[in-house]
Amino acid sequence: MSSLIIRMRDGVAYEVVDQNRSAENATLCLHGFTGSAASWQFLNAYTENTRLIQVSLLGHGRTDSPKSVRRYAMSQQLTDLAEILDQLKLHKVNILGYSMGGRIALSFTSRYPERVNKLILESASPGLRSFKERMTRLKHDHQLAQKIRHEGLTQFVDFWENIPLFASQKSLPAGRLAQLREGRLKSNPLGLARSLEGIGTGSQPSMWQALKHIKLPVLFICGTLDEKFCHIAKCMQQELEGSQLTLAEHAGHTVHVEQPHFFGKIVSEFILAQD
Repeated sequence: MSSLIIRMRDGVAYEVVDQNRSAENATLCLHGFTGSAASWQFLNAYTENTRLIQVSLLGHGRTDSPKSVRRYAMSQQLTDLAEILDQLKLHKVNILGYSMGGRIALSFTSRYPERVNKLILESASPGLRSFKERMTRLKHDHQLAQKIRHEGLTQFVDFWENIPLFASQKSLPAGRLAQLREGRLKSNPLGLARSLEGIGTGSQPSMWQALKHIKLPVLFICGTLDEKFCHIAKCMQQELEGSQLTLAEHAGHTVHVEQPHFFGKIVSEFILAQD
């Protein structure tokens, strides 16, 4: 996997993998927390007719990990993504986002609706509805960030791999689990901690009220074993007229990891479908 380094106006460098450049249809792919551009490498086998722009988000992969927590704010992340598209000379793209990347994809679509053709959200949330919920989550995210700082990356990954959200991954082959762990252990501890504090669910403004203003094709994907995020997806679908929801049987939060063939097929079909 070859990658580009794209610098922002303030000098912050992003890792970007740009696949199938000759394709007219372009899709921006945004990974989840502890992931990177490499999280989407498998999609190349399913999207030959689509240009894939796979970005390692701030604090992840080979992208820089600034010290200032304010540099990780959602508003700044959205500005960075728009600048990346500008440098690639892409005005309008599809956006695929998983979990944290899904929250960012949704926020980008709300802020730059003229730059998005279709939106795909896997196991994503528009954030928390109330200020009290956000403050509770912000405290939790800060505690996780402190855990990374005080205990180190290896112990944090040990903890992260065993949270209930990822229980369904236990059925994956040992080799695939080892690959996922290796990717997480390549993370920058500072980047992960700052990402939790700067763009975690607690610090993100609620997007629930913004959903009704989104007027473009949207596909929600979730695994049936992930009851919480399937419920969120169904609630979001009710707010977005004409949106679609696809359920992956026997999968949890990480459908793209647990059922890559199923995921790749439905994403490709949705992207390439004529409106």
